[in-house]
Amino acid sequence: MAGKVISSGIQYTTLPESYVRPVNERPSLSQVSECNDVPVIDIGGGDRRLISRQIGDACRNYGFFQVVNHGVPDELVTKMQQVGREFFQLPVEEKMKLYSEDPAKTIRLSTSFNVQKEQVHNWRDYLRLHCYPVDQYSPEWPSNPSYFRDYVENYCIAVRELGTTVLELISESLGLEKEQIKTILGEQGQHMAINHYPVCPEPELTYGLPGHTDPNALTILLQDTRVSGLQVLKDGKWVAVKPHPNAFVINIGDQLEAVSNGEYKSVWHRAVVNSDQPRMSIASFLCPANDSVLSAPNELIKDGSTRVFKNYTYAEYYKKFWSRNLDQEHCLEFFKN
Repeated sequence: MAGKVISSGIQYTTLPESYVRPVNERPSLSQVSECNDVPVIDIGGGDRRLISRQIGDACRNYGFFQVVNHGVPDELVTKMQQVGREFFQLPVEEKMKLYSEDPAKTIRLSTSFNVQKEQVHNWRDYLRLHCYPVDQYSPEWPSNPSYFRDYVENYCIAVRELGTTVLELISESLGLEKEQIKTILGEQGQHMAINHYPVCPEPELTYGLPGHTDPNALTILLQDTRVSGLQVLKDGKWVAVKPHPNAFVINIGDQLEAVSNGEYKSVWHRAVVNSDQPRMSIASFLCPANDSVLSAPNELIKDGSTRVFKNYTYAEYYKKFWSRNLDQEHCLEFFKN
């Protein structure tokens, strides 16, 4: 079983063959420059109309932005990072109690992206949790480390509040009522992925995760401030997003692209690895209710334009997303009118 994950204690000196990308699919790390103009938006008060306008500009031009003064206490962030690191330092036998390749499971340790379907694996292990309602799911979370449930519960509640605030601002930035997008998305699910990218012997040959968009509505990413690895596609080129102190990265997901009628773009992003030290990122996903019908509101269909996407449910979308390999064509293409 230990061979099923890469955080098994084995020290690799060369990259196993099943992780080596074809030459034309490698990350070309030497050609990646740093993105020096990532929008950093203070959402902790001030002129709300200005904040929503800044968010709208970021959603149109970047598909992502960073937020500061976000209301998630530093103490919760520190504890979440601590418990994530300690979980992946557990003996492999302990971690493997949670291993599964079934994406329908509400808690699972797994590796890569979809090991049953992909030809080449990704240099990542992850613990994926369903988080809302928190009292429904937390009893099945790990009990080792002993404070895992306590720390993660508090973090999940705070991050969900942040996500609600950001969705209201995004709604207003589109000229809609602040509750309108939340109403379309319904009673949103919340998932979390604690991503662990071990030291990699040959980072030029593989990915932590290849280029993809997120299938959900909104992703709230806590980056590792010690090790960068997030890259986004901007103007046709991959650029590195340096972690900003005390910030969260907000990614627009596929469902917000659909609901905004294509005005806001779901951002293509990827994770690269390095040969010096491990990296951890913690991604929180806000997902529409399974039976929510995703459709742009009438207010966004102007000047004789039409709806870019068909009406569909999130359950239909999610099933299609998990039936594919991550780096295949954009899943949203299947739902275009």
